[in-house]
Amino acid sequence: MMGLYYGEMESPLGTMTIVSDGLKIVRIDFGSFVEIEAKLQRWSKRYFEEAVFIQKPEKVSQATEELCDYFQEGRQNFTFDYAFYGTPFQQKVWQALNDIPYGDTKTYKDIAQAIHNPKAVRAVGGAVNKNPFSIVVPCHRVLGANGKLVGYGGGLDKKEFLLIHESE
Repeated sequence: MMGLYYGEMESPLGTMTIVSDGLKIVRIDFGSFVEIEAKLQRWSKRYFEEAVFIQKPEKVSQATEELCDYFQEGRQNFTFDYAFYGTPFQQKVWQALNDIPYGDTKTYKDIAQAIHNPKAVRAVGGAVNKNPFSIVVPCHRVLGANGKLVGYGGGLDKKEFLLIHESE
């Protein structure tokens, strides 16, 4: 049975849970572990079969520090190691999200074009929605075609906060 390690941090957007496989960060979610445990269990079964979650904040300390720096000092780049677990299409979309510069925004259509699949706008939206790395893989920087705030797993209020934070 594999151990997945987690820690929680407080942010201006509430508690966040950071999960590691012991070597790399594998998820960052809004909410406390207790609040999102069922979601994490479903996800872990898909990629790790028999996994047990163990609270070990020291296993996620670098990610915690860098996220604190993001909120407090405007850190623009993250240097901790993380691993994508998703379909090849999702991973391609998440990689494209990483190319959106701090303080900038793109549309779902822009992302579809960036992955050389311009007709996959809806599928891109689905992949963006499954992004396992809140803030670090900046899905909050993706807007609807008309420039409106649409679709953010953490809630549109969080998306708006992050965009304002990055524009200051």
